[in-house]
Amino acid sequence: MSEAADQGSPTRHPKPNPDRRPMQVLVLGGTTESSALVALLARETDLSVTLSLAGRTAAPRPGPVPMRVGGFGGVEGLARWLAGNGIEAVIDATHPFAARISANAAAACGAGGVPLIAVRRPAWERQSGDAWIEVENVPACLDALGPESRTVFLTIGRQELSAFARAPQHAYVVRTIEPVGEALPVPNLVTVSARGPFTLEDEVRFMREARIEVLVTKNSGGAATYPKIEAARRLGLPVVIVDRPALPDVPAVTDAAGALRWLKTELVRRGFT
Repeated sequence: MSEAADQGSPTRHPKPNPDRRPMQVLVLGGTTESSALVALLARETDLSVTLSLAGRTAAPRPGPVPMRVGGFGGVEGLARWLAGNGIEAVIDATHPFAARISANAAAACGAGGVPLIAVRRPAWERQSGDAWIEVENVPACLDALGPESRTVFLTIGRQELSAFARAPQHAYVVRTIEPVGEALPVPNLVTVSARGPFTLEDEVRFMREARIEVLVTKNSGGAATYPKIEAARRLGLPVVIVDRPALPDVPAVTDAAGALRWLKTELVRRGFT
């Protein structure tokens, strides 16, 4: 072993090739992970990143990279957009329940030969003290709630609230980022417009003050919204929890750092560094 090796060799970081344009990257976002990811990618001079949002939030927070809002028009529309914009890598960092865009991304990238990776946060797992009723989809929540009137805390987003109009006997407390409007026409409805994250103490206090009897949510996973699960456990409340939909079988990582490592491998493999 050489003296230099004994003393430890300096770490060498590849530098961007000045003769190459940046790699064109599309991030499909709308999650905590996508926000963390674009913050990391914006610092990389050998990447040109576009963040795409579905448009379900009227006033998304501005980010450090160019943003587009709205759908692509299915698999064919997305494939055309990727080709027309010279996209060379796609990161699917959408919500675990955004199954359609994930499927479209897998199909479009497969058709165009565009490398794709998904950022998939681990699902929550039942802990000691949890009183979960696991259901396949949002309509199945109604049977789980039962016929007797209860005060129900809904944290499933705005898009599928209308399903609960079939059970108007319940008193609903709905928390969303966007205003509920006429999405849930029931006689006993309280709406709360708020954007997390919320602390465990916040959630316990809120559920107590609202006299919540059951929580209805989706198994979104991640730390940002987990305090409501912890609060229900602490208060001994049942949780009707919607299982995740089937997602396409594509390479996946669990966080933004993993996606960045994958992109750096792609940069080297394709000669960008």
